[in-house]
Amino acid sequence: MACWLCLVCASPLAAQEKWELRKHTDGIAVYTRNLAQATVKEIRVICELPGTTAQLVNVLKDVEHHQNWVYLNRKTQLLKKKNPNRLVYYTEADLPWPLTDRDMVVEAVFSPISQNQQAQVEVKSVLGYVPEKTDFVRIPSSLAVWEISPVAKGRIKVIYTFSVNPGGSVPAWLVNATVATGPHNTFQNLRALLQKQANQ
Repeated sequence: MACWLCLVCASPLAAQEKWELRKHTDGIAVYTRNLAQATVKEIRVICELPGTTAQLVNVLKDVEHHQNWVYLNRKTQLLKKKNPNRLVYYTEADLPWPLTDRDMVVEAVFSPISQNQQAQVEVKSVLGYVPEKTDFVRIPSSLAVWEISPVAKGRIKVIYTFSVNPGGSVPAWLVNATVATGPHNTFQNLRALLQKQANQ
């Protein structure tokens, strides 16, 4: 899925710099890096979470409950289930002033969980499905990649990388000042959700 984590802007053709650690608290490390021809950052989150690969994959597939843990998510709606591992959904972000709220349509592709319990999820913007709305800026392109692997019984490691062209006007100073907040909050919420499931 594509989080509303940081409002970053990235060009896939841009030269990439090294990752810089921006925040590392509560076991959640948030990195950013500059991209050529972009004024704001791409992000990466690395952390360990309770649960199994299958449990996290099921949470990611439960798109209509993403608002329970994704930072700034107003709503998410499943549009089409091409097959159990290929979903198209629409999502809205309730952004703080002075930013205009964003929306987008994405397709999530879930790789089969391997024998060693590793999985990858790629979430990419797609065109069509939902007409553009006057109260939102439609995000033209985004890419989120989840890499999931077990590290111990009942624990998994997640590497999450996200880049987006948010469209419209986005003040770089505002984004760069708060770039680590959204990712950290999102993964705190995700951890709490998985822990609650583990306790039930």
